[in-house]
Amino acid sequence: MSEMENFEQMLNESFRTIRNGEVVEGKIIDVKPEEAVLNINYKSDGILTRSEYSTDHSLDLTTKLNVGDSLEVKIIKVNDGDGQVLLSYRRLAADRGNKRIEEAYNSKEVLTAKVEQVLSGGLSVSVDGVRVFIPASLVSDTYEKDLTKYQDQDIQFVITEYNPHRRRYIGDRKQLLLAERAELQKKLFATIQPGDVVEGTVKNITDFGAFVDLGGADGLLHISEMSWGRVENPKKVFKVGEKLRVLIKDIQGTKIALSLKFPDENPWAGAAEKYAAGNVVTGRVARMTDFGAFIELEPGIDALLHVSQIAREHIEKPSDVLRTGDEVTAKIVEFNEAENKISLSVKALLQDEERRSRRNDMDADVVSVDVEAAIAAQSDEK
Repeated sequence: MSEMENFEQMLNESFRTIRNGEVVEGKIIDVKPEEAVLNINYKSDGILTRSEYSTDHSLDLTTKLNVGDSLEVKIIKVNDGDGQVLLSYRRLAADRGNKRIEEAYNSKEVLTAKVEQVLSGGLSVSVDGVRVFIPASLVSDTYEKDLTKYQDQDIQFVITEYNPHRRRYIGDRKQLLLAERAELQKKLFATIQPGDVVEGTVKNITDFGAFVDLGGADGLLHISEMSWGRVENPKKVFKVGEKLRVLIKDIQGTKIALSLKFPDENPWAGAAEKYAAGNVVTGRVARMTDFGAFIELEPGIDALLHVSQIAREHIEKPSDVLRTGDEVTAKIVEFNEAENKISLSVKALLQDEERRSRRNDMDADVVSVDVEAAIAAQSDEK
């Protein structure tokens, strides 16, 4: 063996032995926009292309890498045919990301990641470079039509499906919210009882009422409990997200009945004297039916003006002579304190006025006579 051959053998032996799939650390010795060259302590330098650094094919590597920096990479080919070693940073990151997700899946660890993309069917997040998909049905514990509010937000989830062969990784946020809500519900029911006044947030509104989130459980505020007066349409009174101070009316298992009829605000308290039978009152037509019109005397107190009591003459239906909002003056003919009912009559008021008018006319026809003067006049004539 010649001296040159001996030197070459010694030089080759001084370099490390590498193989495909091995992870090595190299030092960047040159960077161009589309590739970087690394010294990996091997007889050939390693080449890291843009596509093996990132999935962003427009990325300029000079904005991410600097000469002299150290970088861990994965060897994907020892000899590319030109004696160069091909490297990958992206695949190494993916391997580590897969490992991270596998560990989280096995341990049921709660992960936190930023939402990178809102898709039609759910959310896409990245865990150490690996994409995890969270289906729309597993994003929240309630149905959400619009998921755009989650864009760029950090969310927590657990991995419920791990399939590296198909690169299928499914996350679940819903079960965390349900578990949290169950704990809050337990604490809530341990502290509330009928008669308590609590604060809640309007969560959903229907034709028959509103569901109010009390922080752990929802309570139903039925339309009949929204006011001492009458509420026609809950959606015109409340808004989703609105804060409400509500009274807990009843609790049956996990069902909570709420009310805005606070006892100290009851307009019927003390109404017996104010609206006693015989009193004359004025109110406005609040609503009408075929059998009569309901007159609002004050917020929370309505009285019935039956169709037979609207006028002295016969009327087929209230809408023939009345309109919603009309002002009506009538006589109270009945006050039912037990059932909070008041009956009115315009006919009775008109009859009273007619009787008074007749009495006044009779009084005007009576001649006033001075008896003593009459007797004196008769004496003078004699």
